[in-house]
Amino acid sequence: MRAMGLLAAALALSACGLRPLYGGGSTGVVAATLSGVTVAPIEGRVGWLVYNDLKERLAPTGATASRYRLDVELDDAIVGLGIRGDLATTRERRTLRARYRLTDLRTGETVLDATAGAEAGIDVVSSEYATVAAEQTAAERLSEQVADQIVSRLGLFASRTRPAR
Repeated sequence: MRAMGLLAAALALSACGLRPLYGGGSTGVVAATLSGVTVAPIEGRVGWLVYNDLKERLAPTGATASRYRLDVELDDAIVGLGIRGDLATTRERRTLRARYRLTDLRTGETVLDATAGAEAGIDVVSSEYATVAAEQTAAERLSEQVADQIVSRLGLFASRTRPAR
């Protein structure tokens, strides 16, 4: 009876239509497409962080011939939230938003135009050094989150696009 239940569960799971995004590993369609994406330079310190995170995630085994170019524009903002009676800020929110476009280098057509974003809270303490360090740590964390979102969306695009021959 237990074996029948396991067999039924296996059949139901295989019929649900789910398939792994990175099926085929490093030789799969998605990995091959992602390794063919060139990341254009991104302005600013946070742009440099996002650029490096994207490069690391897109072609970890080395670059192949570029088929696509990824252009990213960032909007990085820090806003004071908690304000004491003496008008001193006690809490900040750092928001990082990215608009990115994937361009097919063969046709010049923009094949994907989307956004990604993340935010983090920062405590403002009496030590200016500690506050600046917290802001920088937040920027590093946010750049990783935005890069992960972009790569995930590019992976979905690659899985839904028939590879060119």
